[in-house]
Amino acid sequence: MIAHRTPAGRVIRTVVPAEAEAVAALHARARATYYPEGTPQDGTDWLATWRTAIERPDGTVLCVVEQGRIVGLASFRVPEDTGAETVKLFQFHVDPDHWRSGIGAALHTACEEQWRADGRRTAVLDVHVDNRRAQAFYARQGWFPDPENPPAEGDHHLFLRFSVSGE
Repeated sequence: MIAHRTPAGRVIRTVVPAEAEAVAALHARARATYYPEGTPQDGTDWLATWRTAIERPDGTVLCVVEQGRIVGLASFRVPEDTGAETVKLFQFHVDPDHWRSGIGAALHTACEEQWRADGRRTAVLDVHVDNRRAQAFYARQGWFPDPENPPAEGDHHLFLRFSVSGE
């Protein structure tokens, strides 16, 4: 994706490897907001995970930059278990200090534009069941419960689907 400026003066562009620490820090701040008992420590090395995502030749990590600081990010790629027409949104975060400022909507629009340009027809994601804010955001963008992937008993995620082509 070529960087482009939003009407609010923000830049949306592809993340570069040198920004992995800033991306991991934003992810940690955003993720902490939907765990009332604190973010689970499951041993995941999120910095390494983000470095891998940023460097994957088959993936994309977009960011929103405002006043020289990353304030939003989205990571997506075509997963191995789906057809080439489906893309999975693995991570989508806005810095909590910037919620309700239009960053998420602008980033989502940039993702949609990239998905269309890449020939994707459908996008999928999973969202934590306790993350009501994200669920409401995705619903406003047009995401709906994935009929092919209903939640399993005891699972902590909801599976959503989005029609990239607008059908």
